[in-house]
Amino acid sequence: MTGMMAAGLAMAQLSAWGQKPAQPIVLAEQPDANRTREELSQILQRCPPTLRSVLQLDPTLLTNQAYLAPYPSLAAFLSTHPEIAHNSVFYVGEPPRHERYDDASPAVQMWSRAFDAVGIFLGFGMAVSVIIWLIRTLVDYRRWSRLAKVQTDVHTKLLDRFTSNEDLIAYIQTPAGAKFLESTPIKLDAAPRAMGAPLGRILWALQGGLVMMAGGIGLQIVSSQAGNEAAQPLSALGVLALALGVGFVISAIISYVISWRLGLIERAASESRDA
Repeated sequence: MTGMMAAGLAMAQLSAWGQKPAQPIVLAEQPDANRTREELSQILQRCPPTLRSVLQLDPTLLTNQAYLAPYPSLAAFLSTHPEIAHNSVFYVGEPPRHERYDDASPAVQMWSRAFDAVGIFLGFGMAVSVIIWLIRTLVDYRRWSRLAKVQTDVHTKLLDRFTSNEDLIAYIQTPAGAKFLESTPIKLDAAPRAMGAPLGRILWALQGGLVMMAGGIGLQIVSSQAGNEAAQPLSALGVLALALGVGFVISAIISYVISWRLGLIERAASESRDA
């Protein structure tokens, strides 16, 4: 029994010696994205200022060794951190909006520039029209003021000729005196109109509607012959012009019917014949 116990102890020691020692578990350090971005920012600060903008516009240059050759520190850092090229927006940043590539086609860019030019032209035309209107209003006001002053002086001198109230009352009772008493300041535009105001507005609306309808039809024809990208804005403008033209024509017809029912058309025609 003693020999068997000694043999068991010897075998246990031999088996313990034959086993390999346990390896210690080493935890791999995970990369810190924020720290990596800060280190990259420090490296880019030592490079030309435009380098970051170029890398933002074209992230493929982060793996282009030929382009990174003049910047060895940046190339070495990028080679040890391949995750930067996989997520360039986080590490390098987005390009500014005014420097991004324009993905629009040349046709769309052309129409966009054309609309911008039309808007600038309309704004300039409206500004010039307002200035002309103000100048004309000021000139008309000065003319009316001078004419009113002249008429007032004439009335004053005429009244000074009467020595008594009886003479003034006798003059007022005459047709010339009644006309003098009811007279108003001289009008700037005393010429009679050749056409009544309602009929003139109706014809203007009808002409404007026909012109806009013709323009809408022309835009539709041009859109059918243009490319797919340029056809859509042309077609939209054509439909808008047609709708406005039809609206003007319908309003002119309704205005004519209402004016004829109220007798404005016949009255305007008789006034034009009398003139």
